[in-house]
Amino acid sequence: MGEVRDRMIEDLRFAGYSASTRRIYLLYAKKFSAYFGRSPEILGETEVRRYLLHLLDERKLSHDAYRQAYSALKFLFTATLKRPFDIPCLPRQRSPHPLPSVLSGSEVRQLFTTFSSHKYRVVAMTLYGAGLRVSEACRLRSHDIDSRRMLIHVREAKGHKDRFVTLSKRLLETLRVYWRVHRPADFLFPGKAMEGYVSAESVRTAVHLAARDAGIKKRVTPHLLRHCFATHLLETGTDIAVIRALLGHKDIRVTTRYTTISKRLLARARMPLDLLEEPEGRLLG
Repeated sequence: MGEVRDRMIEDLRFAGYSASTRRIYLLYAKKFSAYFGRSPEILGETEVRRYLLHLLDERKLSHDAYRQAYSALKFLFTATLKRPFDIPCLPRQRSPHPLPSVLSGSEVRQLFTTFSSHKYRVVAMTLYGAGLRVSEACRLRSHDIDSRRMLIHVREAKGHKDRFVTLSKRLLETLRVYWRVHRPADFLFPGKAMEGYVSAESVRTAVHLAARDAGIKKRVTPHLLRHCFATHLLETGTDIAVIRALLGHKDIRVTTRYTTISKRLLARARMPLDLLEEPEGRLLG
């Protein structure tokens, strides 16, 4: 894409999109151009329709992935190429998200012991200890850790909103040891990427390798550690509204999915039929 790609990068940054969204939009724009073997500047509505149908009929993209591709092309044409984009988003039935198989507490502990890199082990502990998205953990700065109020300031999270999450004592101790060893100047977890912080892909690779070395058969990703954080909080009796605030969910219906994940919580539920046999717990009086 050449010059068009460079302009799109600038436009995405001016528009305030997150690094992960910029990466996804650029990827779909590149694939669109490669599909026809021509620059987007000489492609039009006909090619966009053909490509979207290709994604639906041949690539079998999920609802969410298809909408990302559509939004990427719409941004490419309207913001970067300054051309009209009157193509409706073709309907795509939303498929249900499969529930993740969370790790037990012992599996989480075992995972942490198998990281070969101190930095990536601390990143993983931050993901689990604060329930952060991988992009949020990667972009943390040293001054975002508020040890006086025991809070972590998460900046420009999903939806470009800031939030505060609780800083656990153990995570604070871990971060202090890490800081004394590595002395990060700005970003808490620096990396070689242009942004200056560790890349999400590097964290994904490190977590995958640690899970493999720990002998964990489940599919372990950085986002699974966030799921584990929420599920384990729920199992210890934390109110669902508190969990929603910590995770930064806009819709509480997203948070309530964890009630179906937690097998331990389901096992503790007292069935109405059993309560009928208890004099003080009768349902109908």
